[in-house]
Amino acid sequence: MKIIFFSSSINIIDEFKTRDAIKENTICYDAEGLKSELKKSPQSIVIADYDSIASDINGMISSGFIPKRLVVLEKEPSVVTGRRLILLGAKAYGNSRMLNNHFTQMLNTVTDGDIWTYPELTAQLVKKSKKPSIDDESKKLIEDRLSDKEQDVVYLMLEGLTNDAIASSLNITTRTVKAHVSSIFNKLHVNDRVSLILLLR
Repeated sequence: MKIIFFSSSINIIDEFKTRDAIKENTICYDAEGLKSELKKSPQSIVIADYDSIASDINGMISSGFIPKRLVVLEKEPSVVTGRRLILLGAKAYGNSRMLNNHFTQMLNTVTDGDIWTYPELTAQLVKKSKKPSIDDESKKLIEDRLSDKEQDVVYLMLEGLTNDAIASSLNITTRTVKAHVSSIFNKLHVNDRVSLILLLR
């Protein structure tokens, strides 16, 4: 997968390249250059440095142009910013100085077409998306596709509970919860909690 580094800071781009040893990459310093590069390679992962090009990203979002695989990184990530960017179409949001293993996990998740966020943001996405009751269409989808126990699990997931908290609430093991979560994702054709929330909210 081709990587496009999008930043106006040469130091940040050098840091991304050396720290994460990404060999196949292109560098874009402004929105026009990025658009031109994405015409050639629309499936590229765009790693954007929000600290230096926030106005470019916000301009692209307001004009309706969001790269298919947009990763936004910031030195001091904010749940509010992350939530907004994910809901508007970014595939990942996190700390620009995250550990290499997290960076690799994030790239793999985005390459697979899924959404990646850090745990605090994921929890906030769940809480903020929670409604007193989901709509009838979502209820029908849950009832038609999931077993009774999976329904119990999915409603607790929608409340923002972790696997351990769900296990405690339902008096089952965390391993069993993980099996139910995997089955729920499979049956509802989603790959992660954020996608599940966006589907059912």
